[in-house]
Amino acid sequence: MQIQVNTDHNIHGGERLATYVTTDLENSLSRFSGWLTRVEVHLSEDGGGKPEDKKCVIEARPGGKQPVAVTHHATTVDDAYAGAAHKLGRVLDSQYSRAHDHKGSESIRHMPAPDDLDQVGVIEDEPRS
Repeated sequence: MQIQVNTDHNIHGGERLATYVTTDLENSLSRFSGWLTRVEVHLSEDGGGKPEDKKCVIEARPGGKQPVAVTHHATTVDDAYAGAAHKLGRVLDSQYSRAHDHKGSESIRHMPAPDDLDQVGVIEDEPRS
């Protein structure tokens, strides 16, 4: 899994910020490491003068799937990153569990139709009317 951190010219932190974000994402997304090919983090400051003007967008690219992107606004860069990382973890957990069904049984979509139950060996007690 490749992790890339991008900042705009208003966000200061440099290599230390990039190292922190990379290490944190590697740890928090380790269970998805074989499934994700790339994660991009974009930290920026909106110039609107609002209290929550720091923004973090994280885009994850699962292998063979459409990219997933989450956004979080906050008053500090750390809070914006933490919120976006939390959202990404929830979204990836949901998508990963759907993609890798761990229930151990067939989906209802693959079960035989009610008319085909006689062919499967289900014996009816009462005749149909």
